[in-house]
Amino acid sequence: MDKNIEEVSALIRQCAEAGAQFVSTPEMSHLLESSAEEIYRKTTAQDQDRGVQDFASLAAELGLWLNIGSLAIQPSEGTLCNRSFLFAPDGRLAATYDKIHMFDVRLSSGEKYRESKRYTAGTRAVIADLPWGKLGMTICYDMRFPGLYRQLAQAGTDFLTVPSAFTVPTGRAHWHALLRGRAIETGCFVLAAAQIGEHECGRKTYGHSLIISPWGEILSEAGDGAGIIVADINPNEVEAARAKIPSLSLEQEFELVSTKGELKAVS
Repeated sequence: MDKNIEEVSALIRQCAEAGAQFVSTPEMSHLLESSAEEIYRKTTAQDQDRGVQDFASLAAELGLWLNIGSLAIQPSEGTLCNRSFLFAPDGRLAATYDKIHMFDVRLSSGEKYRESKRYTAGTRAVIADLPWGKLGMTICYDMRFPGLYRQLAQAGTDFLTVPSAFTVPTGRAHWHALLRGRAIETGCFVLAAAQIGEHECGRKTYGHSLIISPWGEILSEAGDGAGIIVADINPNEVEAARAKIPSLSLEQEFELVSTKGELKAVS
């Protein structure tokens, strides 16, 4: 964990040197561990967590908004949550978000994941105020549930963070499509920092961190190694995109009618 905190902090410093005012890091920034026993042994309550303390200090030192994609935290003894943190430029903890949708899947490659066996799912969506607009905080598997993003956008969100540790098979197939889709349908900027590489259990993560415009354009994409990406963002593009495609303002109810084996939608 100490090594991860050190390496993540060094990358955050690179972002600051590149002129970044807002920085986001991947899901599980200081610990990605498959063994439940090891997770409990290495993690603590939020107020004792080394990562929370160090990253708060780093945000204050560098004077930037810092979204630590997520950390494994023990909200109470014997429980775990996958929690995202937003630190203000003075080091203040501005917001936290606990991952709502647990990654419980069996992939065609044979890989199996049961995140709900270790972590307790969150129950609330979170929007935080930034100097440039409102930030909707999400984590990884959340991206497959567009209803969450629509609600965030309708509540005034301008930017969406989607820190991730996406598997390689699903990353190759769905990563770009899902994230561009969330940007297009909400008219939000999407900031998706991602883990990359092979981890202790042999799991491989896809990487390819992305910054996407409200029109679905990829403004910056990471390569096949660790590093940083940077993009200039104009918040006015949010309003412009939504004016062109005003789908967020429309709400329709449908009755589904099945006739002769065909499913029809009646508005």
